[in-house]
Amino acid sequence: MTDVRLHIYDVTNSGSEKTNNTILNINKIFKDGIGVGGIFHSAVQVYGDEEWSFGFCEQGSGVFSCPSGRNPMYTYRESIVLGKTNFSIFKVNQILRELSREWPGNSYDLLGRNCNHFCDEFCDRLGVPKLPGWVNRFANAGDAAMEVAGTTALRLRQAKTEIVSASKVAYRFLAGVASNVNGTNGANGTNGAVPDSPCNSNRGTPRFQGTWFKNLITTGAKPSSSSDIENHEEDASSATGSRSRRSSTATESTT
Repeated sequence: MTDVRLHIYDVTNSGSEKTNNTILNINKIFKDGIGVGGIFHSAVQVYGDEEWSFGFCEQGSGVFSCPSGRNPMYTYRESIVLGKTNFSIFKVNQILRELSREWPGNSYDLLGRNCNHFCDEFCDRLGVPKLPGWVNRFANAGDAAMEVAGTTALRLRQAKTEIVSASKVAYRFLAGVASNVNGTNGANGTNGAVPDSPCNSNRGTPRFQGTWFKNLITTGAKPSSSSDIENHEEDASSATGSRSRRSSTATESTT
């Protein structure tokens, strides 16, 4: 039986002093001040002086070791004893070989499969409690946000598909109504024209509605503009004047 110790670092490997200082300040506020979490690297020590963690590489396993508490890529913060394992050093080495095969370096993902996820898995196999929630809380929150965003995008795509399908059904319905109206008018020997006057009692009849559907589909009916209304008024005035002049001429011829 031996202790299983977790070593925690501030992530300061950005290559920019300004960025590293920003991360240190974030960790100071959110971990030390509020106790929520931060941006951390972790590694597990069990038997011996080496700590084990996980990182990105293009080929081979992403599992690696270094002297405990002395990873040169990060700034050391603290260590926590998570518990004791009953496994022998032989069994621990077997677990590490299994993890080395299961965690290739090219599978590394900052939010979904990082060093803290590896340490969680390692601790679980050693039979000790997993990492405190604050160690990987930011990554877990980011991973959850990505999942929500992906689900929302999927639902939007589904809604768009449903709208398009409904539009096609509506168009086929309108086309069918117009086709039925044309067939009825042909059988009755009419052309489907309905006088548009205040005295027309057919404005609310199926024949008129069918004609309106037909015009909507075939000609793209649209509201009249102000210029169209003025032209209609001028045409009406001209027609009225012409009728008056013809009436006057007819009266003079009679007398």
